[in-house]
Amino acid sequence: MLRRLLLLLVVICASSAFAQSEIAPGIRLVRGAFVPGTQPDGNSIVITAPDGLVVFDTGRRPEHTQKILDLAAAEKQPIVAVVNSHWHLDHIGGNELVRRAFPDVKIYASGALAEARTGFLARYHGQLEEALQKSSDPAEQSRTRAELHLIDAADQLAPNVVIESAGERQIGGRTFQVGLETHAVTAGDVWLLDRASGVVIAGDLVTLPAPFLDTACPARWEASLAKLSATGFDLLVPGHGPPLTHRQFETYRTAFSTLLRCTSSDAPKETCIDGWVGGASTLIPTSERAFTRRLMSYYVDLLRRPEAERAKLCGK
Repeated sequence: MLRRLLLLLVVICASSAFAQSEIAPGIRLVRGAFVPGTQPDGNSIVITAPDGLVVFDTGRRPEHTQKILDLAAAEKQPIVAVVNSHWHLDHIGGNELVRRAFPDVKIYASGALAEARTGFLARYHGQLEEALQKSSDPAEQSRTRAELHLIDAADQLAPNVVIESAGERQIGGRTFQVGLETHAVTAGDVWLLDRASGVVIAGDLVTLPAPFLDTACPARWEASLAKLSATGFDLLVPGHGPPLTHRQFETYRTAFSTLLRCTSSDAPKETCIDGWVGGASTLIPTSERAFTRRLMSYYVDLLRRPEAERAKLCGK
């Protein structure tokens, strides 16, 4: 994950600047950003519900989360619930600020953060401490300390309502179909379908310009994409990147399956990279193609990691 995060810092994407837009009645998207020199934020979605506002994912950096809080202030509505797609810091890092502003907020998520705190995040914490000791750049040190703070503040990021099964659920007085995927992108990935609008909010089950495979079980991720397709949604909001129509999502899903078949074969690494970039070409701006190839070079290697590592990520 650390290597992927460092790679993300070099990309400059005009399309990834902060943007707020109403993508359906009562559903607003706060776009995540890849800002040079900082860690990325995932997309956040703010939904108007009878009891107040429901937020899906809160980003990582305070600047991103403040956009959500400013929107709530402008609407004169409380944030009554947060739904976290998964435990990656670019999706839960803003929970602390939201809790500070709205102490009664309910935070819904899978229980996967608990295991990540003693495993992946503990290792990441050690990497950050080592990087902090080696750095002499004040700006870099500040960014590293911010990451360490998020991990150390995990109690404030954790859910107070654990989602243990899929099904229909009232959140903030609005009815959603809640999906729960186990051992897909992470050990527990939550997605929402708002049937009233036809919008699916997918978290990192869909990411652009590449699938982020650091903690993923590829085969189960592929199966989860089939579940999303079967909902018959009209518009899908990914964890990173712009919203997709159902047709665009099917392009993503096909490219993902092609990538898995390629990396399971003896095909050269460049062939698999070419397959992803070509298969998803209509979803990747020309200006991002070179960066996507660098990112995919890393992820093709991950897809071919030793069987024991892959099995662990798949819960075996």
